[in-house]
Amino acid sequence: MKIATFNINSIRGRLQHLLAWLADAKPEVVCLQELRIYDSEFPLAAIRAAGYGAMWQGQQPRYNGVAILARDAEPIEVRRGLPGDPDDSQARYLEAAINGVLVACLYAPNGNPQPGPKFDYKLAWLDRLATHAKTLCNCGAPVVLAGDFNVVPTPADIYETRSYDDDALVQPESRAAFRALLGQGWTDAIRDRHPKATIYTFWDYMRKRWERNAGLRIDHLLLNAQLRRRLVDANVDKAVRGWRNASDHAPTWIEID
Repeated sequence: MKIATFNINSIRGRLQHLLAWLADAKPEVVCLQELRIYDSEFPLAAIRAAGYGAMWQGQQPRYNGVAILARDAEPIEVRRGLPGDPDDSQARYLEAAINGVLVACLYAPNGNPQPGPKFDYKLAWLDRLATHAKTLCNCGAPVVLAGDFNVVPTPADIYETRSYDDDALVQPESRAAFRALLGQGWTDAIRDRHPKATIYTFWDYMRKRWERNAGLRIDHLLLNAQLRRRLVDANVDKAVRGWRNASDHAPTWIEID
C-alpha cells in the first residue's frame, strides 16, 4: 500500500500533472495540499475517471485547500478541520479512514514574514496539531500524518545557504514544534529509511534552485508505532518536479505492507 503527499500548487493549473503521476505511480492514498479552489471547483469527475474517490476542503480560491484521494475506494471522513480553534476557517486539515489506516492530511501555515501575526498563527496552529496528534498517536490504530508541514526539521534538510536564515520554515520555534511531534512517538518515515541521505521535497522557482538542486525537505509523513512497524520504503518522486510547469513540490511517499 503506497501513501503519498503532494503539494500540487493549484489543482486547476496542474490537474494533468496530477493525473499523469497517478497513472504512473498508482498510489493507494494521496494527500493533496494547496488546491487553490472553491469547494465547488474540485475536479471530481476527472479524479473518479482516474480511479480515485475523494474528499476535499477548498473555500479559499487563491490559498490553501486540502484533499484525500483513495484508489478504488471512497475515503471515510473522520474529521474536517483541525480542532482547537472554532474561529479558524482556513482549509488546512482533513482526516479519513482508508483500508484500515487513519490518514491525516495537513497543510501547515507558512508563517512568513516573521516575526509577526502570520508566524504567531503558524506556531499556534502547530501547537493545536500537536495536541490533536498526541491523541491520534496513542489511539491504537495505524495513523499517518501526511502533508506540507512548512518546517525544515534540521540543517541537513536544506541546501547550504544563508538566504533562508530569517524564513519561518527554519526558525528555532518551528523546528522545536516538529521535534515535539516526534517526541510523542511519531516516526519521520523519510529519515527512518534514509538517515544520512540528502533528500529534498521542495525547490523554489527563483534563482534556478531546481536546476542547482537547491532544495528543502518540508513535506513529511509521520507514522505512529502501529504503522511504523509496517513500513517497507519511503522516498520522493523527484523527477515530477522537473516536468514543464510543475509544482514546486515533488510527491513524497511511503509503502507499507
